[in-house]
Amino acid sequence: MEIVLQVNGIEKYYGNKNNLTKAIDHISFNVEQGEFIGIMGASGSGKTTLLNCISTIDRVTSGEIKVGGKDVTRLKGNNLNKFRRDELGFIFQDFNLLDTLTAYENIALALTIQRISAKMIDQRIKDVAKNLNITEVLNKYPYEMSGGQKQRVACARALITNPKMILADEPTGALDSKSARNLLESMEAMNNTLDATILMVTHDAFSASYCSRILFIKDGRIFNEIVKGDDSRKEFFSRIMSVLALLGGEGDVL
Repeated sequence: MEIVLQVNGIEKYYGNKNNLTKAIDHISFNVEQGEFIGIMGASGSGKTTLLNCISTIDRVTSGEIKVGGKDVTRLKGNNLNKFRRDELGFIFQDFNLLDTLTAYENIALALTIQRISAKMIDQRIKDVAKNLNITEVLNKYPYEMSGGQKQRVACARALITNPKMILADEPTGALDSKSARNLLESMEAMNNTLDATILMVTHDAFSASYCSRILFIKDGRIFNEIVKGDDSRKEFFSRIMSVLALLGGEGDVL
């Protein structure tokens, strides 16, 4: 199986020598093609900093991060912009859709920037919309859609460029329980049917139970790791809750 992400001994410090905070403390792990990874931990544990470093939104202090064998910590300028545009897909808690564009146009934007032909764009959007059950909202603007529909459009936007990896930061945080469940089922379908590699930060045990593997972060380090294996989602949820109890972190139930 191809290794999509390699995180090797990364550290991240904030502040100066008189007031130094270590947000990430020598973290290492790999992610294989087609994995659905959850990252969990209490507020301030370093999980969002870790995601930001992987996405190149933030810079590591030391160590290396390789995506598709390429050390992204060394990328700059146009090469960095190209990597973010072509190799990563993003799903944010607050959707980040452009209000003046329809769902179709929001999804198409990244492909337009890549100068993909209009015919190919149309076919790819129709295919991803069918998979995520958003065909009926393609001509609607964000203000005409529910929160769950907007987040599934955001999923389609993240998926449409066939990125190496999709990064999701608390994707269910702004959704009610029904919409969250629909979104998670859509993400599960992206992973199972389309072989999308997903890395999701969440504090919610229910959301995490859809993942195939969970990394638990505490004080900037990996505290524990569990793999779903042959467990049912209910069994995996129980194991997640047990680790969260040991962790002393946040674990919500929808």
